Amino acid sequence: MEQAWPMSSELRPLPLNDSEFRRLQQLMTDASGMILAPNKRLLAAGRLLTRLRHYRLDSYADYLHLLDQQMNLKEQRLVVDLLTTHETYFFREHPHFDYLGEWLSAQKGPLKLWSAACSSGEEPYSLAMVAQEHARDGDWSVLASDLSPSMLEKARDGLYDMTQAKYFPQGWLHRHCLGDSGEPNGRFQVQAALRERVSLREINIVQPLPDDLGLFDVIFLRNVLMYFTHDEKQRTVQRLVNQLRPGGLLFIGHAESIHGFDVPLRLLNPSVYKRL
Repeated sequence: MEQAWPMSSELRPLPLNDSEFRRLQQLMTDASGMILAPNKRLLAAGRLLTRLRHYRLDSYADYLHLLDQQMNLKEQRLVVDLLTTHETYFFREHPHFDYLGEWLSAQKGPLKLWSAACSSGEEPYSLAMVAQEHARDGDWSVLASDLSPSMLEKARDGLYDMTQAKYFPQGWLHRHCLGDSGEPNGRFQVQAALRERVSLREINIVQPLPDDLGLFDVIFLRNVLMYFTHDEKQRTVQRLVNQLRPGGLLFIGHAESIHGFDVPLRLLNPSVYKRL
């Protein structure tokens, strides 16, 4: 009979020692470009304990050895997913969407927009709604990418709690989503016609990008650079700027900075840049 995980181990969290935590930090940086801060050690230990139970391992050292094996790239992606914060909501940092709407209304299609760290889909669907409302001729598309398969799966469903609707512009929930807006504890779903305009794709932006992406008119790279090392941040920005057509826009998070980066960008508005 296969031995079950001892009850005492289920109740007693295992600590990550200094060496194990350093190895985990390096894995996170190598796999995603993200920094696992020292104050996240306890959180990391708690979230990874379920993976030790899954493999019936006795220590984090054993689990990290498993992660080092080339065949376990899927498990490595799962670790990044477990240790990454996925905080997002519709129309987050709404001045960006106001600015984008005005800009789109002055452009001619076709227009390509990219949400480069889309999480569970709120950002790319917000982009799609803005494009639907403001693009002059309706010839637009949105690419939504993330390194997390589980987040992409949530985005594919386009199904959200009604609490996510509180920042929608007036009337947009009714025009672009299905659901009972009178039920605060209910759910709504982005309309199928809008979801079909958003392509979902697994892309790790700290790695070389796929050759078939082409150039974009708008790239949203928001609230992810803050988790990168300085060098990785600069490489990632350069990598995405190379995918931006001249005159196109790059949006970063309001709390982020790319000051001093050697990239062909000009600041137009707070955290909004134009590709030269």
